[in-house]
Amino acid sequence: METVDLREDRYHRQTLIGWWDQERVRKTRVLVIGAGALGNEILKLLALIGCGYTLVYDPDRIERSNLSRTVLFREADEGQGKADVAVRRMREINGDVRAHAIADNVLVRGGLGVFAWADVVIGAVDNREARVFINSACARVGKKWVDGAIEAFSGVVRVFDPANGACYECTMNKTDRALLAERRSCAMLAREAVTRGHVPTSAVAASIIGAMQVQEAIKVVHGQSTLDGEGFHFDGLYVDARRVRYPRREDCAGHDCVGAIRSIGVGSETKLGDLLTRAEQELGEGASLDFSRDLITKLTCPACGDAARGNAVLGAVRESQAACPKCRTHRVVEIASTVTRGDDVGLELTLAELGLPPFDIVVARNGMERQQAWLLDGDVAGVLGPLAESWNQRKT
Repeated sequence: METVDLREDRYHRQTLIGWWDQERVRKTRVLVIGAGALGNEILKLLALIGCGYTLVYDPDRIERSNLSRTVLFREADEGQGKADVAVRRMREINGDVRAHAIADNVLVRGGLGVFAWADVVIGAVDNREARVFINSACARVGKKWVDGAIEAFSGVVRVFDPANGACYECTMNKTDRALLAERRSCAMLAREAVTRGHVPTSAVAASIIGAMQVQEAIKVVHGQSTLDGEGFHFDGLYVDARRVRYPRREDCAGHDCVGAIRSIGVGSETKLGDLLTRAEQELGEGASLDFSRDLITKLTCPACGDAARGNAVLGAVRESQAACPKCRTHRVVEIASTVTRGDDVGLELTLAELGLPPFDIVVARNGMERQQAWLLDGDVAGVLGPLAESWNQRKT
């Protein structure tokens, strides 16, 4: 009598979906920003479906209050990094997945290379500033991203393709922009004091919205129809849902793209002067370099004249750190996002010493018509860690 093997492949049921390609899922690269309530649900599901490569950014540590809304965390995990624990639990759920945690703030330490690496980006953040950065980074490298937000029993899922449709900044109103500005001081430094209490959330809302974010991401990588430029608003209290389409604002600054990106084989340990020389050789005299974000180049005290190099990304320096170490007067902050020959920026410094993150993108430019986007891919191994193989596969 013939023996029938009743064991099914781990992914058999999802491959019954007509358009589902498990091999594509196995090769998919997902950047997840945030490993809290939403992030836990997202990462759990990415592990279950067998997503091949997942990179997770979150600088925070697990607190007891997280445990009621985070399926991947345990009491014994208190005090440990959210991203590290979440990635460890992903591997426990499914040994097929390859995931890597970066316990850092993507706004400050996330090079644009990680956005270029990803097939899709999922945002699980809880503030406008982070969303604006994610939106801008995705626009620059031409990637779609899936946003999610929760409050009490409700939430929203949105898909943004900044290059072709409405982006996150297109959805912001005057109140949103005012609250965003409130997070910064008059010198655009990060403020410690802006707090409005914690937003009430529930595990159920996190489950629903996180699941829908992963569902939209799956459809993105399969080329299926998604919520492009739309939001799905779910009201759990009254069990109601609606879709909202956002108009694209052509004057919105969130659509800027760097164009074709070229790997140049060097990293953030390259001296700024050497990189500028390369730009001049390729684009001619007068070439400049545009950074991925604003840099604090100098802090000068208007009272005693004391001056010091900033060498940090805007946002990495707190308002309290701007006080003069000699007389405690608030120092004047000098900011640069572009450098040309003759600027007082410190050409002898490396990009890392200036404060730029590794695996970043710098745009070499000469005028408005001639420009090249350079990817500092010399940092790939240090940033992607065990996922670095996926970058090499992508290039080939």
